[in-house]
Amino acid sequence: MTMPMNDLKPLFGDVAQEPIYIAGPCSAESREQLLEAARGVADAGVAILRAGVWKPRTKPGSFEGIGSRALDWMAEARERYGLKIITEVATPEHLELALGAGVDGVWIGARTTTNPFATQQIADALRGVDTAVIVKNPVIPDVDLWVGAIERIYNSGVRRLGAVHRGFGTQQTTPYRNAPHWSVPIELHRRLPSLTILSDPSHIGGRRDLVAQLSQQALDLGFSGLMIECHPSPDMALSDAAQQITPAALGEMLAGLQLRRAHVGDNAISDYRLHIDTIDNRIIELLAERMDVAREIGEYKLKHNMAVVQHDRYNEMLMAVEMRAEAMGLTKSFIHQIFRTIHEESVRLQIQLKEDDK
Repeated sequence: MTMPMNDLKPLFGDVAQEPIYIAGPCSAESREQLLEAARGVADAGVAILRAGVWKPRTKPGSFEGIGSRALDWMAEARERYGLKIITEVATPEHLELALGAGVDGVWIGARTTTNPFATQQIADALRGVDTAVIVKNPVIPDVDLWVGAIERIYNSGVRRLGAVHRGFGTQQTTPYRNAPHWSVPIELHRRLPSLTILSDPSHIGGRRDLVAQLSQQALDLGFSGLMIECHPSPDMALSDAAQQITPAALGEMLAGLQLRRAHVGDNAISDYRLHIDTIDNRIIELLAERMDVAREIGEYKLKHNMAVVQHDRYNEMLMAVEMRAEAMGLTKSFIHQIFRTIHEESVRLQIQLKEDDK
């Protein structure tokens, strides 16, 4: 049974900003780069600077961060621009060094969250410490694993505790680096309604052109704020270059976000609406994925000189989905209408491939 955690405190007590915005480079690469990023973050109206000091990378030989000396640069950025500073820790040693440098908070990354042993080691090192701790979701879409990591930190005595949704690894073709699976953080909120939950559109999208729309989507779904990767020269970044935006773009994006009025009245209907929203988002993702496959089929047909429309295949598919729909309480007419539209769009895409090949 999930703990209620009714005694949680604000992550950053004297930061009155709502939503909470955290921004900064994926990695602290040099003193000059970090200070320039910090100035841009402050100019954009963001109060909390993020930067990776130690970077857990998939392959050895990749840039794995500057290490503890970058903490001095972060401390300097805080003094110059009046920012809070936060960095990732993956071991008790990282935590000790970060706290010694006076950070205002730490986050636990997705790989660490996925490993209960590693999370528990950090939790043990946090006993008696008053700092903000943000737990990113695990690599896999497992809400129990995420809750378990949060509970470990909570049990250590931390009360300035939050979570970050940064998407989930997937082998499927999607428009995103990490599939959002919005239903997972929504379920986390249902279980822990007092927990501050932020979204990380940079890691979800993996591309800077997706950051703004994912940020708006997260706020529309009721997230408490955003963690965004921001670099003064994104294309020159030593890690995650494709998903970082400039400080100027950050300021423009934040100014353009629509902050929705909180639901008034019945909390239950708000939860239902959020559930509907996340299902609708997943439907869109699945439709985009289906059309990607339809294009691949179209390319195969074009290569092998096959007709675009295979009537027997369409009829078989329609009969199968109608039978499944009936078994799940849906009407044949409803499902027929939906799949007829989907099929028409697939045919249109494949015909377009033939036209483009002429």
